[in-house]
Amino acid sequence: MNTISNDGHSHEEIAAEAAEQLRLPADVQALLMAHSHRVRLGRSESLFLKGSEPNALFGVVQGRLRVSAAGRDGREAVISVLEPGHWFGEVSLLIGRERVYDTCAVEASEVAVVDADDFHRLVREWPDVHMAFTRLVCHRLRQALAWIDDVILQPLPARLAHRLLTLEARAAAPVAGERLVVSQEDLAAMLGVSRQSVNRQLKAWERDGLLSLRYGGIELHDRPRLLEQADGVAGTALSARASSA
Repeated sequence: MNTISNDGHSHEEIAAEAAEQLRLPADVQALLMAHSHRVRLGRSESLFLKGSEPNALFGVVQGRLRVSAAGRDGREAVISVLEPGHWFGEVSLLIGRERVYDTCAVEASEVAVVDADDFHRLVREWPDVHMAFTRLVCHRLRQALAWIDDVILQPLPARLAHRLLTLEARAAAPVAGERLVVSQEDLAAMLGVSRQSVNRQLKAWERDGLLSLRYGGIELHDRPRLLEQADGVAGTALSARASSA
């Protein structure tokens, strides 16, 4: 078989580390890219819909993709916004079941596509690929459990601050003072609250100098104070780093 070579953290380090763990190792990504083809999506164009067959693994090359699910009442819950460098769709492939969410492009995007047969062959023949996806699925489970704790136990300011810092950490190359591209509608859908509630809290933080609201996004100014707001979820949702269970 082939083989690929390969606390005292601040909250910012924990958030960045948690985001990084949802990315595959560079050598595994390179191998996947070598066995992929590319598709381009226009803004709001669907990549796949809930209930579709698991026929491929996907990786964001350019742009951003929204992962969401709709309730019976028509309300949309945004599960995640995927930036370049993130791979997804492995769970349905591994268990051979239909997709359980919708995925569409937030903006013009390019996606790497690894066909199902190639994915299964790589997992079977390369132990490090197998382990990388095992770890990725485990991190997603920890993130989901932390999200449940977040929704049930934490007040909106802590949840919103945590979400902003996590989205910033997930960006491909976050730069100080750079606009965080996310709409208030998407933030509300991620948190399961109304847009008005999100807007009210963001406006309060803007008055206090923590951030600025920009067209199509948010600029974070005072991360230490936002980290204080998120402190209620720092030990769970922010801390998705690997550790023995």
